[in-house]
Amino acid sequence: MKFADLIDAFRPAEGPPPRTLGRFFLWCLSGAWAPLLAAAVFSGIAGAMEVVTAWFLGRVVDTAQGADPAAVLVQNWPLYLGFAVFLVVLRPLAFGLSAASNSIVVQPNVLPLVLSRLHRWTLGQAVTFFDNDFAGRIAQKQMQAARAVTDVASESINTIAFALASIIGSVALLLTMNGWMAVALSVWLLAYLALIRAFLPRVRGKSAARAGARAMVTGQVVDTITNIKTVKLFAHAAHEDKAALRAMSGFRDTALDFGVLSAWFRVALMTIAGMLPLILIGGALLLWSKGGATTGDIAAAGTISIRIAQMTGWVSFTLMSIYGSVGEVEDGMRTLTPPHELTDAADAGTLDRVAGAIAFDDVSFAYGRKQGGIDHISLSIPAGQKVGIVGASGAGKSTLVALLLRLYDTEGGRVLVDGTDVRRVTQESLRRQIAMVTQETAMFNRSARDNILYGRPDATEAEMVAAAEAAEADDFIHQLEDFKGRGGYEAYLGERGVKLSGGQRQRIALARAFLKDAPILVLDEATSALDSEVEAQVQSALHRVMEGKTVLAIAHRLSTISEMDRIVVMDQGRIVEDGTHDALLAQGGLYARYWNRQSGGFIGLDEAAE
Repeated sequence: MKFADLIDAFRPAEGPPPRTLGRFFLWCLSGAWAPLLAAAVFSGIAGAMEVVTAWFLGRVVDTAQGADPAAVLVQNWPLYLGFAVFLVVLRPLAFGLSAASNSIVVQPNVLPLVLSRLHRWTLGQAVTFFDNDFAGRIAQKQMQAARAVTDVASESINTIAFALASIIGSVALLLTMNGWMAVALSVWLLAYLALIRAFLPRVRGKSAARAGARAMVTGQVVDTITNIKTVKLFAHAAHEDKAALRAMSGFRDTALDFGVLSAWFRVALMTIAGMLPLILIGGALLLWSKGGATTGDIAAAGTISIRIAQMTGWVSFTLMSIYGSVGEVEDGMRTLTPPHELTDAADAGTLDRVAGAIAFDDVSFAYGRKQGGIDHISLSIPAGQKVGIVGASGAGKSTLVALLLRLYDTEGGRVLVDGTDVRRVTQESLRRQIAMVTQETAMFNRSARDNILYGRPDATEAEMVAAAEAAEADDFIHQLEDFKGRGGYEAYLGERGVKLSGGQRQRIALARAFLKDAPILVLDEATSALDSEVEAQVQSALHRVMEGKTVLAIAHRLSTISEMDRIVVMDQGRIVEDGTHDALLAQGGLYARYWNRQSGGFIGLDEAAE
């Protein structure tokens, strides 16, 4: 195994992320502990080298004191050679292994390990999780928590293991000189730890507040940029600027609080660090004056004290950074670790390719409210039947489709596909049976090819092009060119497909659905953004792709569903009419009123008002 691959950077975690700090760290770093401990050992060895350096220096001073300058090298060459080998070979090797284990094994692998686990968990959240937060804020929290966990692991190895080995080695060396010197260092160390204990919990809290404020800035800015066309169309740049400045002001306030605390911590730290050389060098001089220490002991004590005093600042600010990172981890945990609200049953099976029969059995759903949604809907759709669903806005059409896709669980009743309750199969296998084209088409900022292949990533080039041709998209795709000069199917479409017109986006989405070739096809205003000529072309393609499939088509433009096998009319969450186009017109009910009052092919908004 390669040195850099000692940690599997993309190993899945076992179970959900815990919501307590210690267990969360264990979850994030599970599977990587052996390499992490090995890196800590290498760091400890490097830290011990500092003490060995002081010991060698003391012995060199002792051999030089009072010796004949002409003979000192000859008499003590083994000591001097050993010191040279230590400085030129052993010490660099120890530091090199420590640096390599941290910079090659730990840092490049722990961040993707943690980030992939958090991202994988977040992808499993229900749509309500994303509806209730900023997309940018969620992304920021993922990266923030992964980076912070990585920093804690890396700095704990690089600093704490190093410092502990140096301190323990220093105490051992001072014990060989005089027990009181070791006691003096221990007392100073206790005072130092008391200072750390007083400051770092406050650092942790203020860091968490700063991280939360930073994420709010990111969420606000991303939300504005995501909707930049709306901002410009409504001339609200100043309004969005004020909203961003409010978020930035909150971040500035938390950053100032953190900065003030850091400044006081540095003053206190430098004061206590300056006391150590006075204690150890002064103590060594006192012992030397009474014959209890050698000149070399003074040199060794001085080297140790100055090195530890210097290291104190480095260690303390690293600890402050670690505590700050811990605060950021806690902040990220609050956003990212809620349990999944919509989960597969423990014994959920896989739904293999279905014939496409759909049944809504006394289904009710109101999004947790007392009113709205759908109410006691019973609807049976045989495999292969093509059903149009119409109704005013808020009638429950999209809710019906969302329950079929199990984006939500019913609050009453069951949804069945080929007689199987959708709650008894995995969500992934259910949604593989359904292709959907929505009114608001979803495009990735990837190439046109990638966006179409999203329907079936293993499709051949010929199958992908055939799907584009069927959706009347091939011609305009060949005319595409992005800002990097990539053209045709290689051209990138921009975030959410902003480089395309509404009609072009829907034709790409139709191509994706065609390529998926699922037995159930859901069309939610699939042709609403197309002009009459293109709609006629796409309708012809739709008739081809609908052959042999169960189709649910939601439409306000009634002409697009008039030829369906059956039309279901919904009103205020209930089915009020069900029949063919001709039968519903002859019935003279709500559908007939929609048809007669429609102007330009859309259900009148005044009907919704009634």
